[in-house]
Amino acid sequence: MVNILFCGNHKVFDGMLTCTLSILKRTESKEPFKFYIFSMDVSHIREDYTPITKGQMDFFNGVIKEYNPENEAVTVDVTDLYMANFSKCPNENAYCSPYTLIRLFADMIDGVPDKLLYLDADIMFNRDIHLLYDTDITDYEYAAARDHYGKYLVSPNYVNAGVLLFNMKKAKETKLFEKARKWIQTKKLPFADQSAIIRSTTKKKMLKQRFNDQKFLHKHTVVRHFSKRLFWLPYPHTANIKQWQVSKVHKIFGYYNFDDILFEYIYLIEKFKKEDIANGK
Repeated sequence: MVNILFCGNHKVFDGMLTCTLSILKRTESKEPFKFYIFSMDVSHIREDYTPITKGQMDFFNGVIKEYNPENEAVTVDVTDLYMANFSKCPNENAYCSPYTLIRLFADMIDGVPDKLLYLDADIMFNRDIHLLYDTDITDYEYAAARDHYGKYLVSPNYVNAGVLLFNMKKAKETKLFEKARKWIQTKKLPFADQSAIIRSTTKKKMLKQRFNDQKFLHKHTVVRHFSKRLFWLPYPHTANIKQWQVSKVHKIFGYYNFDDILFEYIYLIEKFKKEDIANGK
């Protein structure tokens, strides 16, 4: 069983669906997948901070079971945990959203497996997931690749937390998550949860950049992370292009190797919208 964690509200659905399709289409193994989706209702902070919906989850489960009937996705409501631990904390209005913080509850959820791959939603797999997932992390809390910009601006081994392969047993022993939550609760951090994880780390395994490539796509790239990046032309600027923005992926990046995934996504998202309308939602 391959165990994957996504976190977010109803707006992560496009990313969750495209990322998952890339995993299912690029992986040769018939081993089943289990997807954990941490979500919550914090609409008191902002009205669109509402959890992933039952309709989205039902549809998602239907899609993944088409690939393997043993695939499964479960929603974990962490609203109460958030309110008890992070409500009104210094990082509640972080650079992204409160949903970036909730992976820090992974050690508090019953049934979470010893090996767990956390993925940001703006990620596509270019090659088989087992190239990453089968990494031996027996003696480490997690494995991660360097942050493309941070390795130059912060430190050579500064990691990007968008792809984290957790050894949950080891992380519980060292209290990684507990220490990270304490940082979130007590100090305003430049990159919130990412900073908290890095500061709480006892021992991490460094992965090659191809396991979290935030700027380029090569033949050997396993994970392409569509995070915000710097463009020099026609003038220096940043852009935050996501994989489900298909025309921009074609026009700006010139990527066509994900088309089998993205065209299925387009078909599925239109189907979902029609079903949603038909059901009066």
